[in-house]
Amino acid sequence: MSGRFITLEGGEGAGKSSNLEWLADALRAAGKTVTVSREPGGTALAESIRGVLLAPGDEPMADDTELLLVFAARAQHLEQKIRPALARGEWVLCDRFVDATWAYQGAGRGLDSAAIADLESLVIRDTRPDMTVLFDVPVEVGMARAGKRAALDRIEQEDRAFFERIRQCYLARAAQEPGRFRTVDAGQPLESVQQQLGAIVEEMLAWP
Repeated sequence: MSGRFITLEGGEGAGKSSNLEWLADALRAAGKTVTVSREPGGTALAESIRGVLLAPGDEPMADDTELLLVFAARAQHLEQKIRPALARGEWVLCDRFVDATWAYQGAGRGLDSAAIADLESLVIRDTRPDMTVLFDVPVEVGMARAGKRAALDRIEQEDRAFFERIRQCYLARAAQEPGRFRTVDAGQPLESVQQQLGAIVEEMLAWP
């Protein structure tokens, strides 16, 4: 029996993390065994890499270093957590996956798309999401939400243009793969967002 792989994507302050458990609870209520995770992270080693990636430091991190660290964490996450859970027939909900790399390191940092594609092929192989839920929110709204947190991490400290490139990349990817993506208007109040998510859950539960 194989499980299902659902990823949640979006820019800063889009509400992915706050709605992840809501989605998990809805699926559990329908009788699904759910594993919740996040990227970068998801295992002890991958979480350590996350700490390196996100902590502001005196030494500037090279963009290529950032890209390689993201994929190093992902390789560990896939091997130790995602693939075993899917093999057990579980539903895996993951806060970010490879679309985030195309958005943040590709569009945001402007890194070479061929290099990202090569790393994606090496690390991900055939482990692809069954569905990706994109939480779309205007950049100014997302940045205002993120700014209310205790402290901004290294990536959250980037400028508005960086996050606008990320948003446009996500929207373009959703347009290119309408069969996989479901886009949520995350600028709406929480009740409206969860109504949208409820319809998406119903679609998931209708899968054969």
